[in-house]
Amino acid sequence: MRYYNGENYDDLVKNGIILVDFYADWCGPCKMLGSVLEEIESEIDILKVNIDNYGELADRFKIMSIPHIKIYKNGEEVVTLTGFMDKDSLLEKIEEVKNL
Repeated sequence: MRYYNGENYDDLVKNGIILVDFYADWCGPCKMLGSVLEEIESEIDILKVNIDNYGELADRFKIMSIPHIKIYKNGEEVVTLTGFMDKDSLLEKIEEVKNL
């Protein structure tokens, strides 16, 4: 699991399958999702973006609710999810992306 630190976002998501978690430290559902992501981090590359620190990315993607997940495959956004997701539902979405 990596944390976004102001690098070029597009470069970070251009290769392979990347799950991006837009979150905030004060967000209860984000903390719950964070625990799920820790359980599945061996299944997928995860990039966490704190929207309080990097609001320009939240603005760029018009993120109005968190947690907000984007899954990319080779730079193309293929899945967008908002709100908490349990482990099984999230793994199912990841498998769908792998099979594209």
